[in-house]
Amino acid sequence: MTTVPTVTTTHPAPSRSGSRWQAISAAWAVTAVFALSNSPTPLYAYWQHELGYSPGTLTVVFAVYIAGLVLTLLVAGRAADRYGRKRVVVPGILVALVSAVLFMTADSVAALIVARFLVGVSVGIVVSAGMAAVVDLGGEHRRQTTSMLASIAMVFGAGLGPLLGGLVYEVTDRPVEWVFSVNIALLVLALAGYAGLPLPRPAGHGFPWPRLPHVPAPDRVRISSGAAVFGPGLTATSFVLSLGPSLLVLVAGNTSPLLAGGAACLMFLAATGSQLALTRLAVHRLFALGTVSTVLAMSAVVLTLVTRSPALFVASAVLAGAGQGLGQLGGLRLIAQHVESHRRAEANAALNISAYLPAALLTVATGYAVSGWGMAPATATLAATVAIAGLVLGFAAYRTNARE
Repeated sequence: MTTVPTVTTTHPAPSRSGSRWQAISAAWAVTAVFALSNSPTPLYAYWQHELGYSPGTLTVVFAVYIAGLVLTLLVAGRAADRYGRKRVVVPGILVALVSAVLFMTADSVAALIVARFLVGVSVGIVVSAGMAAVVDLGGEHRRQTTSMLASIAMVFGAGLGPLLGGLVYEVTDRPVEWVFSVNIALLVLALAGYAGLPLPRPAGHGFPWPRLPHVPAPDRVRISSGAAVFGPGLTATSFVLSLGPSLLVLVAGNTSPLLAGGAACLMFLAATGSQLALTRLAVHRLFALGTVSTVLAMSAVVLTLVTRSPALFVASAVLAGAGQGLGQLGGLRLIAQHVESHRRAEANAALNISAYLPAALLTVATGYAVSGWGMAPATATLAATVAIAGLVLGFAAYRTNARE
């Protein structure tokens, strides 16, 4: 097993006020990258019209993003623990900038695929190294608060992106250029903010070759229980992001990019709001409410198919956001409270791989099932699968953490 050097720093300890603003500055990088990752959501209908691809191809574009993310998580967490957060996050922001330029100039499905892969790489970096940096900068005495800040930074950015895309689409005939110009500006601000952060620089040696993140044995059950609730919630939100626009067009008869982007924005605002409102709850109660939200979200998806109501689709998005947000918050809190700081980024990587991989597989399978079976049967199958799996796994996570 590879030995990970202990993290040391030559920087003086920041004041509590300074550490708070430094943590917020680090969180902005998470927000900016996640805003980019979801800004394309309301533009997929535009690209689908311009480039002529199918719903199955759309889920492949989404899955390439997940592939880039998961592959990066095999390296990024250990690299950040070994070489320091800044040395990993700054290149991640630069990769995000390249992705934004590719989105802006994309004239083929291949260009979209490359852009999505690169944004997946940058997201993989910020959910492991970037979110660990937020907790580190807040200080050990504020781990519960900064773990919430890291989680909110992610879901706020994820909600900001589709809202930005939908609004710009409605007010200009050049939505792609304007959307990604704003994203580039947000990323440049994040890059500038990272320059002065007092993050430690461990003297790591050797390249961290890809492998599944290694989590200390006492922490594996905790991370597994976090993934058990976060994973189904993430699958539900992934469905809204990747196939939600197609569902609105093919089932609800609505083609408005603003509705698709607004629903996605509300979904992540619900994730943010649920975390803020319920942050004082014990982890097992967060998991219970997250599980219930995800199951109700999938029930609302089925009702959308039956009633063809856009309002029910929006309700499913809001519930899915709450399910993901509460599962994610519980998982990150367990990591912040129990995993040592020099293993925290790798633990974040393990949590996210456990959640994103099944979300990608189920969403892609559903995209191709839509082509073969039709929207209603494929979507109903996904909803039932996620609801049943989420209920079983959520109950197990609740039982595990209620005993502590």
